[in-house]
Amino acid sequence: MLLIEDLEGAAQSLYPLRELQSKNKLTKRVVVKDRTGQTQTIDVTVEGPVCVAGCTTKESIYEDNANRSILIYLDDSKEQDARIMQRQKQQSAGTIDYRQENSIKALLQNCQRMLEPVQVRNPYALQLQIPAEVFKVRRAHAQDLQFIEAVTFYHQYQRVKRTDKQTGEQYIETSFEDVAAANELMKVVLLRKSDELNHATRHYLELVKGYLQQQSKASFTTKEIRSAYKLHPSNQKRYMLQLLQTGYIQKVQNEAGIVYEVVSHEEYLSLQDRVKQVLDSALERLKVQGLPIVQQGSEPSKTTTDKGYSEKFKSSSKQA
Repeated sequence: MLLIEDLEGAAQSLYPLRELQSKNKLTKRVVVKDRTGQTQTIDVTVEGPVCVAGCTTKESIYEDNANRSILIYLDDSKEQDARIMQRQKQQSAGTIDYRQENSIKALLQNCQRMLEPVQVRNPYALQLQIPAEVFKVRRAHAQDLQFIEAVTFYHQYQRVKRTDKQTGEQYIETSFEDVAAANELMKVVLLRKSDELNHATRHYLELVKGYLQQQSKASFTTKEIRSAYKLHPSNQKRYMLQLLQTGYIQKVQNEAGIVYEVVSHEEYLSLQDRVKQVLDSALERLKVQGLPIVQQGSEPSKTTTDKGYSEKFKSSSKQA
């Protein structure tokens, strides 16, 4: 697992990372010196798979990096601002129970340590589909299937371990609940992959729609939106330019001068409904087919193995 605090500083490394993500293998030819001081060329190979998590302040990232990733955006709501400020107040007042927080972290780390390598097979894969509105459908489809497999993997102790009669390899199967849980989490991701606007511009457009609805108006000026939401002029100018170019807003000349109108107030809700409908329809088809919904798992018996698990948790917690 590779964590990158700021993608700006790793710009030159993103290309080989993309190759490692796609091919699960990266080979580089380098020149080194041997014991006698002579130079020779050798191949250095890094094996995958790799999990890369990175942060950036950019409103959008390079397309080839974006379509290989699951994009998660910060919560810019006022409610989230209030939660963050409350946390800061608690830190300043010294009222945070750090021992409890560390205990929760240790529990999550120990749960992660209990996971064992096991193959995952998804018997529902042939019946699943993703919305046609998604850009880069091939990669998005692969991500969706891999995400379902990841959910199954984390539920491995609630799934029956099976054995392939031909190869003798053990595996677990995806359950209906795994597909349903993955779909619920992936709805937002697939929605963003279906939207031609980046997150910042989409957020601005939804603010404008909310403002017009609140004020019962059909048109707006950039100044009143900027004043209402305390936006930086250069950022607003960039958002407006993209919205004009993509046809989400239009200029209108009236007695007061040039104003702007939103072309459609329902387009984003319609896109949300289409994405949701495709995923929900796939689940409904699985139900109608009568495939097994619940699989009894191989979770260790509390009477025989809890003691051993408890000892493993304690030792792992000390190491953490």
